Amino acid sequence: MHPRPLPPQYEPPESPSLYYTPDPHSRAATPSPLAHVFTSVKSSKHTMMTPIPTQTPEYLHESFPETRNRLLLRNHRRTDPTIWCCAIICLIFSILVILFGITTLIIFLVVKPKNPVFDTNHASLNVIYFDSPGNNINGDFTFIANFTNPNRKLNVRFEYAVLELYFDNSIIANQSIKPFSQRQRETGVVQIHFISSLVSLPLSHALELRRQVMSNKVMYSVKGTFRVRVSFGLIHFSYWLHSRCELQMSSPPSGFLMARSCMTKR
Repeated sequence: MHPRPLPPQYEPPESPSLYYTPDPHSRAATPSPLAHVFTSVKSSKHTMMTPIPTQTPEYLHESFPETRNRLLLRNHRRTDPTIWCCAIICLIFSILVILFGITTLIIFLVVKPKNPVFDTNHASLNVIYFDSPGNNINGDFTFIANFTNPNRKLNVRFEYAVLELYFDNSIIANQSIKPFSQRQRETGVVQIHFISSLVSLPLSHALELRRQVMSNKVMYSVKGTFRVRVSFGLIHFSYWLHSRCELQMSSPPSGFLMARSCMTKR
C-alpha cells in the first residue's frame, strides 16, 4: 500500500534554533539559554532555603522500635562479680575502721587512760676513775627505777624498755629491761646496773666531770624509751613513751642521790 502523497502547499515546520530570535511583534517567545540558567539558579536557591523536615525522637522510636530495644539492652550490661566482691570487702573494711574509731573514742572519754609514771627514789654512784693519760672513764652506777600504772581500769605492758646513762649529753652506759606487765594501780621496782668501761669523752666533758667529782656534786641523766601496750578487755593499743630523770649525786665511792627531777611524755 503506497502512502498518500502530501499536498503540494504543505511544508513541515522548521525546528526552532537555539539562537533563534523571535519576532518582536509576536507575544509568544521562546526562552533563551540565559533564561534557562537564571531559572535553574532560582530553583536551586529555593531548594536551599526550603527547610528539611526533621524527625523527632518520638517518630524515630515509633519507626524503629526494635533498634531502640537493642540499644537499651546493649547499654545495661551485667556487672562483673569481681567488682561486687571488691566493693563488699571495701564496705566491710570501712565499717570496721569506723567502729574501731568510735570504740577508741569511747575508751578515751569514759576510761580516760593515763601514761605510766617513771621515777626513782634511790641511786648510788660507786666508782668513777679515769685512764691516764687519755679521756677514757670507767664507772659503776646503780639506778632504782619505779614504774607505776595510775589507771584504774587499764592494764599496761612494757614490751620494750631501754635506759641510757648520760653525762652532759654524752652517753656513757645503757641497759635494757625484760618485758613486764602491770595491773591497775600497780607499782613495780626495777634495779638497773650501769657499767661504763673505757668510755671516751670529749676533752671538755672529761674536765667537767673531774671538776664535779672534786666538788662532790655529779650531774647524771637517765633517759628511758618504752613501748607500752594498753589493754581494756579485748581492745589493745600501743604507743611510745619517753622519760628523762635529772640526777644530782654525791661523789664516789659512797655517792648517793641528792636531788632528782623526772618527767614522762609521749
